[in-house]
Amino acid sequence: MSVDRGSWSSKFGFILAAAGSAVGLGNIWKFPYITGENGGGVFVLIYLVSVAIVGIPIMISEVVIGRASQKSPVGAFSFLAGENSSWKFVGMLGVASGFIILSYYSVVAGWALNYTFMSLTNFFDGKTAEQISGTFNTLYSSAGINLFWHSVFMILTAAVVVAGVKKGIERWNRILMPILILMFIIFAVFSIFLSGWKEAVEFVFYPHIDKLKPSGVLEALGHAFFTLSLGMGAMLTYGSYLDKKTNIPQAAIYVSLLDTAVALLACMVMFPVIFTYGFNPQAGPGLVFQTFPVIFGEIGRAGMLLSFILFTLLVFAALSSAVSLLEVVTSYFIDEKGWDRKKATLITAGAVFLFGIPSALSGTGLLFPEWQTMYGKNFFDTFDYLASNWMLPLGGLFISIYVGWAMDPALRKAEFETGGNFSKSWYYKTWLFFLKFIAPLAVIAVILQRVGIIDFDILF
Repeated sequence: MSVDRGSWSSKFGFILAAAGSAVGLGNIWKFPYITGENGGGVFVLIYLVSVAIVGIPIMISEVVIGRASQKSPVGAFSFLAGENSSWKFVGMLGVASGFIILSYYSVVAGWALNYTFMSLTNFFDGKTAEQISGTFNTLYSSAGINLFWHSVFMILTAAVVVAGVKKGIERWNRILMPILILMFIIFAVFSIFLSGWKEAVEFVFYPHIDKLKPSGVLEALGHAFFTLSLGMGAMLTYGSYLDKKTNIPQAAIYVSLLDTAVALLACMVMFPVIFTYGFNPQAGPGLVFQTFPVIFGEIGRAGMLLSFILFTLLVFAALSSAVSLLEVVTSYFIDEKGWDRKKATLITAGAVFLFGIPSALSGTGLLFPEWQTMYGKNFFDTFDYLASNWMLPLGGLFISIYVGWAMDPALRKAEFETGGNFSKSWYYKTWLFFLKFIAPLAVIAVILQRVGIIDFDILF
């Protein structure tokens, strides 16, 4: 029995949905703090170059596989490479990556939901900076609150996915993405009038070469790869709903530009506030959840509104990415098992929620207390490490190798050129060169650095 998979209503719908997948906590939460840790300007420049020469070529590859097969990751490789081909493992890796990442991503998104709600109650009113900053530690160690917001976020994500490709994913991205960008612009305009604006512009865009280590180059490369939702099957799955009229390279460039614009906007929202109120731009992962509430507490009454806007931005960005992750897993059961969308969505969302419980309880010590002793990290950090340092890079590496070296050349070329403006031979040859040689080497270097096999700071 065939199951209606769905499709995008237009190229614009695909671009917004793919941009929604790419624009997530990595842009708003992670990119600003790693920019701060690596000295700003030169890091940003290397990141932009990395998006162009590594991110976009691999994104095009994922969408090419998806549209050529019209199937989810496992079925796509079975269809293109053969039912008994070992390439099916790459599709399975994508589905597993989406499942695991969403299980702990939902926990972080739950923190953002919690801070959004706390902003409405003006939680920082009358508290010292230490008390406000310490609120996150209270949240992290609270089993009940973590589980509550983890469940709320998974319910929201499932509600979007269960409605289908057009009526759910596309419709909500048409709402969420414009609102997200508009709120960022409003926040950025506010930042222009802060005293720390000029210092922030210099920090983000001026080339502080002396502050960048070789490992920072790989950090930029790695983030360019991860922020575009590559290696987890999301772009492949979204590509499978794409019609033959859309030009894939053009759409990939639009998605990458939107994603990069949001990342840079996030920097120009956060750093003016940080410099105005004298905080450290190298505050690390706690920048959003620990540093910013302190800043908003110092601003006064307007701080409550600004806090609400910031954490609502985080929730919107997290939701658009989480939807794509759940869709990767859901589409597997629709395509390969013949389940209807409602059954596939509810069962997979429930499984993700259950698997995410240990991550939600990682700060409490209530579940698997011996885990950190055995593996050196708590449950949350362990699976974040496995996904970020192994599963996603390997997925992206295998995709670039498959499309560059193993895929039928005629089909590959036809998918690249279909739909319009990239039919000149040098466009195709340039993409293929970066895909075959530059992208795999770059991803391998990132893997070696991240897992500690090679320390490039020592080598260079």
